[in-house]
Order: sequence, then structure tokens, then C-alpha cells
Amino acid sequence: MSVVLPDELVEASGLAPNELVREIVLMLFQQQRISIGKASGLLDMNLIEFQHLISDRNIPLHYDVKDLEEDAATLRRLGRL
Repeated sequence: MSVVLPDELVEASGLAPNELVREIVLMLFQQQRISIGKASGLLDMNLIEFQHLISDRNIPLHYDVKDLEEDAATLRRLGRL
């Protein structure tokens, strides 16, 4: 699904369309509504680039015990742990 941003919204924001999309994605990530992988993908950035972006904005990386357990399970399944 695609979303069309009204010209009025883009003009009111004072941002270029791609900058407005970036701000929306960052807001959704900060509110923990989308994952870091989804956010970086939506912005067509690799994970390291996105981590630099959120670091520059002082947005914390959300990583809790559940995330750690999921990562450990994935590493076990891949035979890397």
C-alpha cells in the first residue's frame, strides 16, 4: 500500500517529501511502532547507516530481553551459537 502525502502537508512541514518521510519513519521507530530493520528498510539504508542516523538524533536503540532471546535463538538455529 502506498500513501500519498498532500502537497499542503509537505509545504506546511517546510521539508522536502523524502525528508518528511524520514521524519515519519524516525517518529514511528522512536515510538517503538516499527523495528529497526523495518525503519532502515523504509529509508533504504543499511542497518549501520540507520544506527548512525538515530545516534545523531539521540534516539535510543530499543533492545530488550525479548530481543536478546530472539537473536540468541536465531544464532542457535544458524549454528553460530
